[in-house]
Amino acid sequence: MKKTLNYRKINPKIWYLPIFLLMPAIMLLSYLVMRFMGKPLPEPHISVLAIPLFFVMFFIAAVFEEAGWMGYAADPMQHRWGASGAGILMGSIWGMWHLAGWHFQTHHTATWTAGQFISTVALRIIIFWLYNNTGKSVFAAVLFHDMMNVSEFLFPNYGSHYDPVITGVITAILAAVVTFLWGPRTLARFRYSGQNIRLPY
Repeated sequence: MKKTLNYRKINPKIWYLPIFLLMPAIMLLSYLVMRFMGKPLPEPHISVLAIPLFFVMFFIAAVFEEAGWMGYAADPMQHRWGASGAGILMGSIWGMWHLAGWHFQTHHTATWTAGQFISTVALRIIIFWLYNNTGKSVFAAVLFHDMMNVSEFLFPNYGSHYDPVITGVITAILAAVVTFLWGPRTLARFRYSGQNIRLPY
């Protein structure tokens, strides 16, 4: 738990920008794409009071999830399969863990479930990218995980209007761009920079 909540490990601090802003940007882009496609959507209305409530509520859950995913399993997995391979494998397990809830408990369609699964795998790759570029900070993964849930639940009429297929495509494209630019082995060696983070494997 000490490792999971170690906020001092996030370095350089510029990484707080994608940690906090990337997921809201993905959801905003999803909304704009849906509007462009002519899908019926309510006007965006975000309750300012709901944001801190959601943040605290989802933060607690994210701490316990990421203590296992990134605090325990991440390094052995990426040592064996590389960062992107570990992200795909862990993301697939993470997605399958939620399949029953997505499809059987909430009765979403197979298409909805597939889109959410793709988004989940892509987001885990992005979490590995953030983790490896912040000195292997589990706290960075916790904050991003928290922002994932906050951003989704702030989407206008989340239960009836959110389309994970669109979000999944956007997130998968982003994960592919990150993998190309930072390299699949570590997701931490930016190909256009002379300074690279070298991980111990």
